[in-house]
Amino acid sequence: MYKGGCLCGAVRFTISDGIRNIIYCHCSQCRKAQGSAFASNGIVDADNFTLVTGEHDLTAYDSTPGQTKYFCKYCGSPILSKSVSRPDQVRVRLGTIESDITERPEAHIFVTSKANWESICGDVPQYEEYEPNR
Repeated sequence: MYKGGCLCGAVRFTISDGIRNIIYCHCSQCRKAQGSAFASNGIVDADNFTLVTGEHDLTAYDSTPGQTKYFCKYCGSPILSKSVSRPDQVRVRLGTIESDITERPEAHIFVTSKANWESICGDVPQYEEYEPNR
């Protein structure tokens, strides 16, 4: 089980099973939403994601049609996103997970959109758009 939450502690959650499809997204939208060089996200089955506290402390932003990002209305920590096309899953912002994560990243995506000051290192595969088979 994973535990996590926002910076101020108002929002707390648990994940009762594994995280899959961990990616680093370098697109300009993710960079702006995270305030960083890239977003680190992983997919969790919606049934395995539980808000322990702070359901009413989340606020939402429809970033694109059919996709909503949720973040703490007090401290601004991005927590997760949901997609109308995939109601059975949530995309969790890995930086909010406090437990040691055993799964590993599978890809850097949208690398042609990466920040000009960022250098991607390591052996995780890199793709110009989404990773294959998405």
